[in-house]
Amino acid sequence: MGPEGTFTESALLQVTGPEESDLVPCTDVVTALELVRGHEADYAVVPIENSVEGGVNVTLDELSSDDSLSIVGEMLVAVTFVLCARPGARLADVGRISTHPHAWAQCRIWITSHFDGVVHVPATSTAAAAALLASDEDPGFDAVLCSELSAREYGLEVLARDVADNPNAVTRFVLVSRPGNTPEPTGADKTSLMVHLPDNEAGALLRMLEQFATRGVNLSRIESRPIGDSLGRYSFSIDAEGHVAEERLQAALVGLHRVCPTVRFLGSYPRADGVPTQLRPGTSDADFRAARQWLARLLGRDDES
Repeated sequence: MGPEGTFTESALLQVTGPEESDLVPCTDVVTALELVRGHEADYAVVPIENSVEGGVNVTLDELSSDDSLSIVGEMLVAVTFVLCARPGARLADVGRISTHPHAWAQCRIWITSHFDGVVHVPATSTAAAAALLASDEDPGFDAVLCSELSAREYGLEVLARDVADNPNAVTRFVLVSRPGNTPEPTGADKTSLMVHLPDNEAGALLRMLEQFATRGVNLSRIESRPIGDSLGRYSFSIDAEGHVAEERLQAALVGLHRVCPTVRFLGSYPRADGVPTQLRPGTSDADFRAARQWLARLLGRDDES
């Protein structure tokens, strides 16, 4: 998603580059994912979560809308912004700033403390704003919030660095393909799901969560999203620690399928931070196999009696 110089490009370059792949810039998340759905691209790189703003709703909704896409990887990018303008501009000249809405949200406090009444002009990406400022005689704004890479790429002058409110902000990106390419388990994996709860049943959320808890599956993210067909109906976007090839994840999925009307598997893939999954006692593959063998022996004795 986005032209050269975006944070998405930084994520993309963690998995491939122009020497290895044909890179196709897209104006937004939906367009990038539609290219994959339509077999016009093999993969898409899109943002899915930010440590300050939370989930990227358009990505969560697009991935959850059908079974045509699967997450096969994730990348983490530290997010730092600069305020830049055309050469010769001054901070005092800035009255309108363009950037992506997520970037604006991460810089609101800094902007408020340095400007009085500045106006945000939304852009499809931070780099798109920089490109427009550099190329259009009258883009409708005076400065942009973008990466320093974008400022250099488009020949803009940096007016201020480290303008983000949270210096530790990180955005998580995902590598998306069509189903059928699930990576092999590494021992440090995530599984993403979309789950609907039964309507108007007391304790439905608790029953859903119990399917993970009783199998020792930790959830690293859970967010509610409106289903969209009526008020008060929500699905849950979930990241679970582990891989679908593991016994405990399979048991959790079977449990979810029993108690929830819709369970959509969005992919199992290596964690970007490489942190191994910590297994609770009694939840390893060997523990599940031993339990099944024990039960088989019991059933065998029952058959003989």
